[in-house]
Amino acid sequence: MTGEKRLRIEDFAGRTYDKLRYGDTDRQGHVNNAVFATFMETGRVELIYDPQNPLLEEGFSFVLAKLDIDYLAEVLWPGTVDIGTRVVKVGRSSVTMEQAVFQNDVCCARALTVVVHFDQTTRRSHPFSEEQRAKLEGWISAV
Repeated sequence: MTGEKRLRIEDFAGRTYDKLRYGDTDRQGHVNNAVFATFMETGRVELIYDPQNPLLEEGFSFVLAKLDIDYLAEVLWPGTVDIGTRVVKVGRSSVTMEQAVFQNDVCCARALTVVVHFDQTTRRSHPFSEEQRAKLEGWISAV
């Protein structure tokens, strides 16, 4: 993850949002920590499964290999959160992403996520094509 610089949603190539649901809250009245994994999923999915800019070919998908979340501040219902996603490293068949969740411009969580390019027929990882690699590298934000 990046250094101690204050993160902003503008620092991310992929940007989306999620509406908070009452059911996301816990007994303390804030959004439950388990929901943050769903926020990160929303950010990844909207970036890598964008129908206007497809990354995957037929018969392939991405599988989650790692999700490491740092909780920085509570998120309160009602409202929305903004989710940022950017690529930090492209491997042979995996991609490492940095993600962050913001509420009212405050970074409430950061995550390091690794997803693997997965062949649905062989059920194994599959190397990226040059076109996929170029697209993924285009989502690296220089901050």
